[in-house]
Amino acid sequence: METGEDGADGTDTTGSAEAFDRLGTLGIEEEFYVVDEDGRPTAGTDTLVYGSEPPAILEDRLDHELFKCVIETQTPTCESLSEARQRLHDVRAALIEHAEAHDYRIAAAGLHPAAKWRELEHAEKPRYRSQLDRIQYPQHRNTTAGLHVHVGVDDADKATWIANELRWYLPVLLALSANSPYWNGFDTGLASARAKIFEALPNTGIPTAFGSFEDYLDLERRLVELDSIEDRGELWYDVRPHSAHGTVEVRTPDGQADPERVMAFVEAVHALVLDLAERYTDRSDPWADYRSQGAAGGGAAGGSETAAATEETPGHRRETLDDNKWRAIRHGHDASFIAHDGTGTVNLGEATDRLADRVGADGLRRLYEAESGAVRQRRLRNERGLDALCESLVLDSEDR
Repeated sequence: METGEDGADGTDTTGSAEAFDRLGTLGIEEEFYVVDEDGRPTAGTDTLVYGSEPPAILEDRLDHELFKCVIETQTPTCESLSEARQRLHDVRAALIEHAEAHDYRIAAAGLHPAAKWRELEHAEKPRYRSQLDRIQYPQHRNTTAGLHVHVGVDDADKATWIANELRWYLPVLLALSANSPYWNGFDTGLASARAKIFEALPNTGIPTAFGSFEDYLDLERRLVELDSIEDRGELWYDVRPHSAHGTVEVRTPDGQADPERVMAFVEAVHALVLDLAERYTDRSDPWADYRSQGAAGGGAAGGSETAAATEETPGHRRETLDDNKWRAIRHGHDASFIAHDGTGTVNLGEATDRLADRVGADGLRRLYEAESGAVRQRRLRNERGLDALCESLVLDSEDR
């Protein structure tokens, strides 16, 4: 696969349409917190990533994030949901074992309730030092941890269209995943403060629709050439056609301690991508709704004259999508959303049922019926205190 020039840390600056060659493969990326014996975030990535040999399954699939207390894992590319489930458990078990060998533990949430960004160490990696220098305050406080789901797509334009369509479902997934009410030691009043903290960074949130993959690639190239970003990896949108992996990547959910909650999102995203891929193939002109007719609502960011987004239905307007995302951030399981036709609202339970019925993602129903992560965190802190809350986020032996 041909790519652009490498960034300072080896990241390809831009991607290629040639990467999109397989449909339905899966990859799961999870960001976790390295914590001490009391469940508090601690600087452990120097040891776990650089200073020791990880288990074989984590080789080249273990990295750190901006803070030395945040570590990321990636599963191998998986051919099926059953393989993805097994790999998820294998990777988590290996990470727990690796951490325990060096007197650390691993915790998961969208934000850690005891993490105070002014007291935590930033990583020394040149990529992150550059981001801190360029972005300043929003990146200095970015203690977030999320779940990213990759699904392979066999055509670049198809992947771009699928990413456009997926935007409507992102607030539902975020509301179901909301697991970060606490930030910097206080209750934010939000269900997913992670999403709001992360949105302070540039090139984040629900993106404008793109009229083609070339439009998306043009955005990558322009922002690199104009020194807005150093490489394609700094387009941190909630969904994107990943121009290096050949996938549609959904980056919406908060981090989760329970692997079954993770798999509910993996199954839903996988099913949605496959459903939309079939719809793309069945339509004689899948781009008709995104062709420029001078309507408001956001055009393709690349500026193509022949294919820009009209987003004619209220549900596809960027403003509506942003409002629905805010509703998910603020209310979590209690959210209601502006309906696709713009004439009323639909609550999360009904939206979840509709999505589950459409693609068979029954795991989402179980998430809705269970206590949400945000509610659980608040309940534990109120009933048993911060120590018990921190302990509840630690991955335990059942993940092995």
